[in-house]
Amino acid sequence: MINAYDVWLSNIEISNLIKIKLLDKFESSENIWNLTKEKMIKLNFNENVITKILDNKIRLNLERYIKYIENKNIKLISFKSNMYPTSLKNIHDFPVYLYVRGCIQNLYNDCVAIIGSRNASDYGKYVSRKFAKEIADKNVNIVSGLAIGIDKYAHLGALDSKIGKTIAVLGTGISDEEVYPFQNKKIFERILNNGGTIVSEFKLGTKPEKYNFPLRNRIISGLSKKIIVVEAEEKSGSLITVDYALQQGKEVYAVPGNITSKNSLGTNKIISEGANILTKTDDLFLLEF
Repeated sequence: MINAYDVWLSNIEISNLIKIKLLDKFESSENIWNLTKEKMIKLNFNENVITKILDNKIRLNLERYIKYIENKNIKLISFKSNMYPTSLKNIHDFPVYLYVRGCIQNLYNDCVAIIGSRNASDYGKYVSRKFAKEIADKNVNIVSGLAIGIDKYAHLGALDSKIGKTIAVLGTGISDEEVYPFQNKKIFERILNNGGTIVSEFKLGTKPEKYNFPLRNRIISGLSKKIIVVEAEEKSGSLITVDYALQQGKEVYAVPGNITSKNSLGTNKIISEGANILTKTDDLFLLEF
């Protein structure tokens, strides 16, 4: 059952760090809801935080918001819940709440991320889909970001498998109307219809703002034990995911590419810096998950 107070707190635009401190201090979102202005002033709350906690707009719209969540069978998981993936608790600035659609169990199973350029070549699309299916056929889930290019073909490869599932981590809200990019709406629906999972830390109604996607990337790497970069330009957003993965102590693999292609500049660079070269998926399973 949806906790209305968690829904309310997840909608307040204050940092994860502040929300964590509030939940640690007051033990529940309900207790935070019941804080008075006088109490917060006495406790030396920041004026901006007081204003946002007492904002009536969110409170007045809460019933309508919860009704939509329940109608779409969306789950809201707090970091304090035993349903929250342990793998995410170990990352820096972990999400306080996760909005989840589809099969939650996928979040706890072995996962590999496949990421790369939005401007993927035919070679990159082929490799992404091929590798994703082969990995999923070994009952390992595929995680990606539902972007066009490599992400799209990683999800398609997992959907080609009858064994493993795929997890799409979004940089927007997860309602039907918010699928981004819109041309991946059918893949979004196929993921849900085939036992996969859609996940986001962002409240419903969150637009595809540019700064959301680097944040999304830390969840992609956080859920995954290994990260594969198929194609990436020199300043690709995929390399942000690589940075997160290295900070999290994850294994990073890169598919070598044509040295004359701009889509290979990023992958070849991280190989030169120590990433594992991946030319066949069997190499992923030489070391146990």
